[in-house]
Amino acid sequence: MATSLGIIILLGLISNYIFEKIKLPGLMGMLILGVILGPYGLNILKPEIMNVSSDFRKIALIIILLRAGFGISRDDLNRVGKTAIKMSVVPGLFEGMLIAFLSTKLLGFTFIQGGILGFIIAAVSPAVVVPQMINFIENKVGTKKGIPTLILAGASMDDVVAITIFTTFLGFYSGTHVNIGIKILSIPVSIILGIISGIIIGFVMVTIFNKYHIRDTKKILLIVGSAIMITAFEELLKNKIEIAGLLGVMTIGFIVLEKMPLVGKRLAKKLNKIWVFAEILLFVLVGAEVNVSVALDAGLISVIIILIGLLARGIGVIVSVSGTDLNWKERIFCVIAYIPKATVQAAIGSIPLSLGVKGGEVILAIAVLSILITAPLGAIAIHYSAPKLLEVEQN
Repeated sequence: MATSLGIIILLGLISNYIFEKIKLPGLMGMLILGVILGPYGLNILKPEIMNVSSDFRKIALIIILLRAGFGISRDDLNRVGKTAIKMSVVPGLFEGMLIAFLSTKLLGFTFIQGGILGFIIAAVSPAVVVPQMINFIENKVGTKKGIPTLILAGASMDDVVAITIFTTFLGFYSGTHVNIGIKILSIPVSIILGIISGIIIGFVMVTIFNKYHIRDTKKILLIVGSAIMITAFEELLKNKIEIAGLLGVMTIGFIVLEKMPLVGKRLAKKLNKIWVFAEILLFVLVGAEVNVSVALDAGLISVIIILIGLLARGIGVIVSVSGTDLNWKERIFCVIAYIPKATVQAAIGSIPLSLGVKGGEVILAIAVLSILITAPLGAIAIHYSAPKLLEVEQN
């Protein structure tokens, strides 16, 4: 496994450098590298590292979401809070339900099978979106109206909604008794519990840091370790109650920054350094999960379904930001920022197939194809559209 890690680090750094040199997002290079190195490409990476890939990807995602928390101010959050909630629900519902309907017409699925597919596809990728939003916050791109914070918060909650509805449709398919009212109620409960868990740990960290003199490096280790435990707790309780663990992770950073601004800014810089390594792991290993041959089997109809789903998502974003002070350029950027898919699709795309859902192989193929189409397309579009569509604050 050590050899595979060495290959990932060295080639990851090189691919990131090459893509940035040709004016493309570095994460694209790392995703492509992962596809090449992974078991569905040249199969260079050892099985041992693929077996722990999901854990490595989760830790990397935790690091970038912690960093996101350290970049969110109370004023920005107050400004975008209501819109962020709409952004977390409406676009995904528009996309997921339209794909569910289209699947009955174009793929011969039942509506339940279509719902399973729709809400796998309907999750935006925080792995692709969050790092770019943090970069915009640091460079004051769109920050005057809190747009990066809006996208950060909305994208983090969007996944909770998509996964909850996905599990509901999966329950319908398997014949498990599913109480729709309870499932719908579980979405805000999950979000609230996630935020509360982050608040509790955030205040515990603040108390410890105020009481004891601890080096910043050890502070980071304490925070990262606690954030990992939130997600472990979420996993432990997932069959009883859902907790939006990743939202809790982001809340930890927000609380520490709010209560200890100077410490929070120093810790954010530390996390930026850790992210250099975590970013490589995250995107190379996400790429390694992608089976291109499966995606190619999906066919033109699958591409049409994905693109129409994106159109529905875009309409959902426009509906969500209506009534705000965002101008038409900023609204278009919000639509673009909600294009990328990768994290959730790589994590749950194969679940229906493994559970024997009829058409599971088609669902997996479309999930993989959605990553191949939207992750690079979204990353490039976000990267190049932001300077043109968003206002840059002058220092």
